Amino acid sequence: MTVSRRACFALGLALLLMASPGLLSQAPSPAAGAAKPDDTRLAVTGDVEKPLSLSLADLRDLPRQTLTVMNEHEKKDETYQGVPLAEILKRAGVPQGAALRGPALAIYVRAEGADGYAAVFALAELDSSVQDSGVLVADTLDGQPIPDKAGPLRLVAPHDKRPARWVRMLRTITVVKPANQ
Repeated sequence: MTVSRRACFALGLALLLMASPGLLSQAPSPAAGAAKPDDTRLAVTGDVEKPLSLSLADLRDLPRQTLTVMNEHEKKDETYQGVPLAEILKRAGVPQGAALRGPALAIYVRAEGADGYAAVFALAELDSSVQDSGVLVADTLDGQPIPDKAGPLRLVAPHDKRPARWVRMLRTITVVKPANQ
């Protein structure tokens, strides 16, 4: 039986789209227009007991912290306020404290912004019983909403020597257990 090139192409494209369900539903790029603050949601997904979709108002109702850090890119002190990432993970049912042992120590957290930039943290890095990372999901900078080019949500890792894992326009937190667990 002979299969035409067009049929092979269509079949290949269909298989690619099935293997990558998020390919067509990616968040708009900043050039397409920043999300309005009222529309912003932080999704907490992956290997969690309770997936979350948090609005800015939801985040304002959670326990908050303030931290002042030196932004090495800007060469100035900045004061952020927001919710500790550990608190958000706790509400999603991610192992913490005494439950964070054995195979759970291989779990990692991937934070991704609307522009596709992503950073990874070991779950143990974010647990205060292991270390005080102070990683914050910030919604204010110097007492004001975070500007569109970096916000309205920004992940701030204050103890990193440079802000490479500071994810601007934060939209998704994904918890991942390795395949062998």
